[in-house]
Amino acid sequence: MAKTIVVVGLGMVGIAFIEKLLNLDEEKRYRLVTCGEESHLAYNRVALTDYFQHRSVEKLYLNDVQWYAKQDPDRFLFHIGEQVTSLDPIAHSVTTSKGRTITYDHCVLATGSESVLPPYIPPERAEKTKGVFVYRNISDLDKILAYSEEEGIRGGRTVVVGGGLLGLEAAKALFDLNTISHVSIINRQAYPLSRQLDNEGGEIVLRRIEAMGVQVLTKTTVKDITTSPSGVFTGLTLNDDSHLPSSMVIFAIGITPRDDLARKAGLKCHAKAGILVDDSLKTSVEDVWAIGECASWKGNTYGLIAPGSKSYFYTFLVLRFGTEMKGWVVEMADILAFNFTQVQTDVGGFSPRQMNMPDLSTKLKLMGVDVASFGDYFADKLSNGSTRKVGMPKVEVVAPTSNELNGQDTRPKKLVWEVKVDDIVTGSGSASGETIGVKVEIPKASEKAAGHAHSAKKRALEGPVECLTYRDPFSFVYKKYIFTADGKYLLGGMMVGDTSDYVKLVSLVKKKKPIEAPPSEFIVGSRKGEDDGGDLDDDTQNVTKGSIVNCVKGGVENINDLKAKTKVGTGCGGCMPLVTNIFKAELKKAGVTVTNNICAHFAMSRQELFGVVKIRKLKTFTQIMEAVGANGESVGCELCKPVIGGILRSRRRVSQIECHQGSILSSLFNEPVMDPAHHANQDTNDRFLANIQRNGTFSVVPRIAAGEITPDKLIRLGQVAQKYKLYTKITGGQRIDLFGAQKQDLPDIWEELIEAGFESGHAYGKALRTVKSCVGSTWCRYGIGDSVGMAIYLEERYKGIRSPHKIKGGVSGCVRECAEAQSKDFGLIATDKGWNIFLAGNGGANPRHATLFATDVPPSKVVSILDRFLMYYIQTADKLMRTARWVEQFDGGIERLKKILLDDELGICSELEKEMNDLVGTYTDEWRGVLQDPLRRKQFRQFVNTDERRPQIEQIKERGQERPADWPKQFPAAKIRLSTIHTPKSQWKWRRLATVQDLMPSQAGTTSVAAKYGDSQLAIFHVAKKGYYATQQMCPHKRAFVLDHGIVGDDPSGNLYISCPLHKRNFRLTDGECLNDDDYSILAFDVKEESHNLFVLLPDSDELDAIIGTSKWMVRRATAEVVDRGGGDGIEIAGMIDSEKQQDKPSSGCASQSCGSNLVLDW
Repeated sequence: MAKTIVVVGLGMVGIAFIEKLLNLDEEKRYRLVTCGEESHLAYNRVALTDYFQHRSVEKLYLNDVQWYAKQDPDRFLFHIGEQVTSLDPIAHSVTTSKGRTITYDHCVLATGSESVLPPYIPPERAEKTKGVFVYRNISDLDKILAYSEEEGIRGGRTVVVGGGLLGLEAAKALFDLNTISHVSIINRQAYPLSRQLDNEGGEIVLRRIEAMGVQVLTKTTVKDITTSPSGVFTGLTLNDDSHLPSSMVIFAIGITPRDDLARKAGLKCHAKAGILVDDSLKTSVEDVWAIGECASWKGNTYGLIAPGSKSYFYTFLVLRFGTEMKGWVVEMADILAFNFTQVQTDVGGFSPRQMNMPDLSTKLKLMGVDVASFGDYFADKLSNGSTRKVGMPKVEVVAPTSNELNGQDTRPKKLVWEVKVDDIVTGSGSASGETIGVKVEIPKASEKAAGHAHSAKKRALEGPVECLTYRDPFSFVYKKYIFTADGKYLLGGMMVGDTSDYVKLVSLVKKKKPIEAPPSEFIVGSRKGEDDGGDLDDDTQNVTKGSIVNCVKGGVENINDLKAKTKVGTGCGGCMPLVTNIFKAELKKAGVTVTNNICAHFAMSRQELFGVVKIRKLKTFTQIMEAVGANGESVGCELCKPVIGGILRSRRRVSQIECHQGSILSSLFNEPVMDPAHHANQDTNDRFLANIQRNGTFSVVPRIAAGEITPDKLIRLGQVAQKYKLYTKITGGQRIDLFGAQKQDLPDIWEELIEAGFESGHAYGKALRTVKSCVGSTWCRYGIGDSVGMAIYLEERYKGIRSPHKIKGGVSGCVRECAEAQSKDFGLIATDKGWNIFLAGNGGANPRHATLFATDVPPSKVVSILDRFLMYYIQTADKLMRTARWVEQFDGGIERLKKILLDDELGICSELEKEMNDLVGTYTDEWRGVLQDPLRRKQFRQFVNTDERRPQIEQIKERGQERPADWPKQFPAAKIRLSTIHTPKSQWKWRRLATVQDLMPSQAGTTSVAAKYGDSQLAIFHVAKKGYYATQQMCPHKRAFVLDHGIVGDDPSGNLYISCPLHKRNFRLTDGECLNDDDYSILAFDVKEESHNLFVLLPDSDELDAIIGTSKWMVRRATAEVVDRGGGDGIEIAGMIDSEKQQDKPSSGCASQSCGSNLVLDW
C-alpha cells in the first residue's frame, strides 16, 4: 500500500518536491497530499515582475491547470485556499483552516518565508498606513498596482528601500509603470549589489542605473516614515534628518522563515528563525521534514533566488533577470525526493543525498545590466575585511635521495622534475596569509608523491592570490578574476556588462583543476595559429600525411585505391578514421566531390541505407542489393556486407527469438547470423562468435558483467583453460580472455562455459563489450553510488546489441573515477546528487575524453537517457564510426544532441526508448544457439574432409604459457603462381574434397570451407548464381591459413575476390592475383560439382605440397630471426625466375637455399 506524504505549502519549493517525487517514484510507493493557503496554483514567484506587464497569474503558473487535472488522484491530491493550521507529530496528522484532518506517514514542511519590515514599522503600523508595501507575492503586486492608479498617487514618486537583487528588480518594475513618474533607490552601501560585486564593479552598475534616470541614494539609511493625519504615507526621514517626499515606498530588505506552525507543534527551531534540519533535511521530530526558506540548516536559511548549478531533472527558473538560475531551496526538494525514491532501485543502490554548502555563483540581468559573480568572488578579502596576502609562492626544489631512485641503483640518472596535481582532492578555499612552499619531487607511483601533490594543491588553493582586472567605463564593462598566486587555479571572479564566459569559468572553479591556458587569456583571449596536421604513422607502413596529399594530387579518389597505393590501413587498421578524415579534406581542397557512400556497391551513406531498409522492410543482403545496389547482380564486398548485416541486427523485432548478425540487417530483423543467408555478411569474428588471432586460432571471452565473478566461476575458467591449453589474460575491461582456441574446439569450450553459468561476452562483434566498474559503495569507503549494481544492470541490458562500432561503458562510484568512465562511449560517475553521464569517449589510436552530457541524474532515469543515445547512434552513425567521431561530426555537436535527446526537440525520444526496449527484449545467447543446432555446430570444423588437426604457427612457451611464435617485423613479398607446378594442368586430376552439403550453398549469399589435401590447405567457395571456386588457404601477406574465413566480394568490374580477414588483402578467385597489393598472389583452382560432390582440379599432393604445403609456410620460432636479418626481400614462385631478377636479389642470409631462389621454402 502506498505511503502518504503530506506537503504543507504549495509554493515553488512544495511543487518542486511534488513534481520530482512523482517523476522518480516509478514504483508508485507514495501518495502525495498538499495544501496551499493562496487561492492560486503554484506560480513562479521569482518572475513576479512580468506580472506588471500581463497582469495574468495563469501565465506565471509553474504547471498549467491541465497538468493538475490529469494527475492520478490515487497519487496526488491538492487543496488551494486552505492553510494547514496545526501539526500533531504524535498522531501523525495535520489539520487545515477548513477543519480537514489528514493523516500522514511522512510530512514535508514547505511553508516558505515572509518579507521583513524595519523595526520602525511594526506589522500593526504597516497594516494601518496606506502606501507602504513589500514585494513578495501576487497579493502584494495587486496592491501596488491598485494604489499606483489612485487619484493623488498616479504620476508620483516611488522609493525602493534596498539596493540588492530584489530591490533592483522592484525598482525596474516600477520604473516601467506609466503610473510612476520617478523612482528612487535607497542603499546603505556605497554601491548596489554589494554582496555580489566589489567597489569597481558596483560603481559600473551604479552609473548604468543613474544613466536610466533612476536616483540612487548611497550610504543612506532610513530613520522613519512620515504620514498624513489620515495615515497616508508621505515620505521618509533619512539618517541625516532630511526628508525625502514620496507617494509610495516598497521595502526590499530581506525575508524571515515562517516557522510558527513548527514551533506550535514542538519542533526545534533556530533562536532567530527557521526550522532546524540535519543534513538529510529531517527535523527534530520523526517523519517530519522541512525544505525551502522555512528550514534552517547549520544556522543558515537560503532564499529562492540564491542560484545553483544546472541539474537534469529540474527545469531552471527563468527569472526576469534574463538568466537561468535554480534556487538552493529547490535543491532541498531535489535531495528529499531523491532520498525517498532512489536509495534503493532496480539498477542498484545509492547513498542518500545530503546537504552541502551551496554555490552562490550568480548570473543575472538587472536594470538592463548583465552581472555575474562566481566561485569565491571575494577571495582577495579576509573575513575581517582586510586584504588577503597577494604574492608569488616560494618554491623549494628538493633533490631525490638514492632511496627514491629505482632500487638501490645510485648511478647518475637524468631526472625529470614534475609537479603532480591530484584532480580529486577538493580544496577548502579558506583564506590564508602564509607564504606557501611547494615541494617538487621526481615523479613516482607512491603514496608519498601523491601526498606531496595533495599538499601542494591544498596550499596553493588556500595561499596568496593574484587578481586580473579589466575596466572599460565607456562600454560599462568590468571583470575581475582571482587566481592562486602561481596562476594554476581560478578561485572566483565577477563580471559586469559582459558575462559571456560565465558558464565556462564556473565549471573551472567547481572542478578545481589546473588551468591549461595563461591567466591573461581569460581577459585578452588567445591567439591560435593554423594547425597543418602532423605525420600519420600506420603500423609498419610509415605512411605520412604528405603521402596522402601526393596521392590525391596524383588522381587517387577513393580509399581502396589509396590503400593499394600507400599500404595505409593494411596493418592494424586503427589509423583509418584519421586517414579517412585527412583524405576527404584533401579531396575537398582538390575540388573533388566527396561522398559518404558505404562503398562502390551502394551510392548512399549508412544512415540513408538504414532508412531505406527500415521503410521497405528489406530482409536479406540479396534483396537490398537488387533493390538499391549499383548493380543488382553484385555480391558486395568486405565494406558493405558487415555494415548491412549490422543494421538489420540493431533493430530487433519482438516476434523474433534470436539476434545473431553484424550491422543493418541485425539492427532491423534479428535473424540468426549462422544462417547461410546472413553468415556470409559477417566479418570472421562474427561468423565464428570469437576473435580470430594471428595464428588462425580464436580467443574466447565470456561475459563477466562489471568484472564481478564468484570463486567457483574463476576455478571453472582455469579448468577450461588447462583442458584446452589456452593462454589466459585479464583484459582492460575486467574480463578474462582465453586465447589459442582451435575453431573446431569452440563449441566444446562454449558448452563447458555455459554449464558453469557463463555466456558470450560479444568481444568479437561491433557491440557492447563491457561496462567497467569500481567496487563503489559495495566496499569502498568513498563510494557514493552502487557502481557494481549499476554496471551489471547496464551490461545485462545492452549485451548483444550490434552498432556501427564497438561500445564500451564505465561506472565509477565517486569522483575518484577508478573505473575510467570518462574514457568510455558512455560513462557514469556518482556525485552526491545522482549520476553524471558522460558520452562519446574512447581510448585507442585517437583517444577522446568523454563529454559531460547530463548532471545529477537520478539512478532510475539513467537508462532512458542511455537508451536514447545508443539507439540514435545506431540509427544515424556512419559505418565503423565510434561514438566519439559521431559526436564530433554531428551537426550542432553535443549541444544539439542535448536538445534532441534530453529536451526531445524532435519528438523522437519515446520512439527511441521503445525501439531499444524491443531490441534488448529478445536477447538470446549466441553461443547457446550454436550448441542447439547440429548444422551450425558443423560449421566449426577445421577441414570438411578430415578430422585431422593442423597447427598454423609453431607454439612457444613464455612465462609459463604457450603462445604463437613471433611474426617477423615485415614478411617479404610473395607471388605464388600456377606456372611453378611442373606437371601440365592438362594432366591434373579431379580430386573429391567436399560435398555440396558441406558448403550449405544458398542463393542468398556466399559460403566457404577449408579442405586438406596432402600437406596443403585449400579454401573452397560457393557464390550464388556464379558457381564454385577454390584457392590456397594461406594468405602470403602474413603466412596465415585463414582465407576460408574471409568475405567474398566483387569490384565494380565484376572481379570476384576473397578478402583476407586479417589485413584485407583481396585475391581474385579466378586467378589468385591480389587486387589491392601487387606484392602478392596466390594459387586458384577449378571446381566442379558431380552427384552432390565437389571436385577440385589438382596436381599430385606431393607436387602441390612443395609449393604451398603447410609445413613449408608455417611460421616457426626461427622465422622472425631469419627474415629480420635479411632472409630475402621477395619471393616469387613461378617456375623459372628471370636471371636478371635473380641477380638483383640480395643474399637471403639463410643457412640453406630454401629462401629466395629455391622452390621449397623451409623456414
